[in-house]
Amino acid sequence: MYTKLDSAGNDLPQSAEQWALVRDDRTGLIWSAADSSSRDVTFEKAQGAIANLNGAKFCGFDDWRLPTIQELLSIVDYSRRSPAIDTNFFWGTKNDWYWSSTPAAASPADCAWIVNFNHGGSDWGYHDARSRVRAVRSVPRASQ
Repeated sequence: MYTKLDSAGNDLPQSAEQWALVRDDRTGLIWSAADSSSRDVTFEKAQGAIANLNGAKFCGFDDWRLPTIQELLSIVDYSRRSPAIDTNFFWGTKNDWYWSSTPAAASPADCAWIVNFNHGGSDWGYHDARSRVRAVRSVPRASQ
């Protein structure tokens, strides 16, 4: 289901003890293995964290983005709790809320959908609230 990747995007064995990225083999999405912010941040700062990753060419790539709500929910593991994610791949995930790029319909200019990795639930949060950041990039399957 997931493949560990090194900082150049190369496949690693499942037994690897250090990795920077995770590929979801079902969707082809490439995720940062760890949080992309060191603390909870506002939506604006979450976008800034992504811009910083792109400016620094994190792992050699400059096409990182906030995931959509559907993408973020796709890595929730509902058989786990605290955190509700496979920590064999996504190390360091906090029992906390994570931003998505998906606006909340009730107030799209002021709110975005968020996912709580303590239990895997979702909700919407005001842009000035604080949540964590997990970066993702889309990769055409032919180039993997």
